[in-house]
Amino acid sequence: MTSQAPSLRHTAFRKLHESGCFILPNPWDPGSARWLEQAGFKALATTSAGYAFSRGMPDRKIGVDEVLRHCTELVQATQLPVNVDFEDGYASTLEGLRENVQRCVLTGISALSIEDSVQDAQGTRLYDFDSAVARMRAAREAIDAIDPNVMLVGRAECFLVGQPDLDETLKRLSAYAEAGADCLYAPGLSTKEQISAVVKAVVPKPVNIMMGPAAKLGFKTLRDIGVRRISTASTLALAAWTGFAQAVDRLKNQEIDGFGNSVDYFQLCERFKETAR
Repeated sequence: MTSQAPSLRHTAFRKLHESGCFILPNPWDPGSARWLEQAGFKALATTSAGYAFSRGMPDRKIGVDEVLRHCTELVQATQLPVNVDFEDGYASTLEGLRENVQRCVLTGISALSIEDSVQDAQGTRLYDFDSAVARMRAAREAIDAIDPNVMLVGRAECFLVGQPDLDETLKRLSAYAEAGADCLYAPGLSTKEQISAVVKAVVPKPVNIMMGPAAKLGFKTLRDIGVRRISTASTLALAAWTGFAQAVDRLKNQEIDGFGNSVDYFQLCERFKETAR
């Protein structure tokens, strides 16, 4: 498969954020990425959790070298723009952050997100406000030094680390927008009021909402609030693992009389035959 030039992918990805609302699904390997492309989605995003599970690891335990290899793998798997879940940049220092961000951009991705939380011996916690803003600015500078068309997504993790403070979330997202983030993201939001407040705080920049607590609001409501994109996070990977776990339970009970799969061997061979050439 001939790979599409990164510049064309970057332009297409930015265009998606200009109006309306789109779903950004998160594959975890080339097969799931190719299926999503053939299903008609216009862009993809990595899932740190989904990929970690596929490697038999918990989330946030995969090193940066392996993450970058995975980014390259997904970029090469389809013609679609790829947005990377780049955690906190896999570095505690600004110098390390800049280096890793540039390495990520060089894989051909069209966007990457930087979180303002870190997991260490003290557990998962937020970077202090000033450090978080400085890190976002450093990520923007690192991107611009290679390709300013690559988007930066600023993530405020307050609701995911046990600090569900909307005012702090709005303060951080507004600062990240000023520091150069092109899209803003606060995973864990669940109500129309919370999401509306975020959209208004960073307008005209686009807002990403994660499926999870917000999913109950439905696509139309999120679109009408002004959300530009909805990411699936680890939802698809968990759906795959759910099917696998259910099949394993049947085998444990010595049930071998067929699983009634909705996808079979021949369908997968047919679906992927073009990419094997």
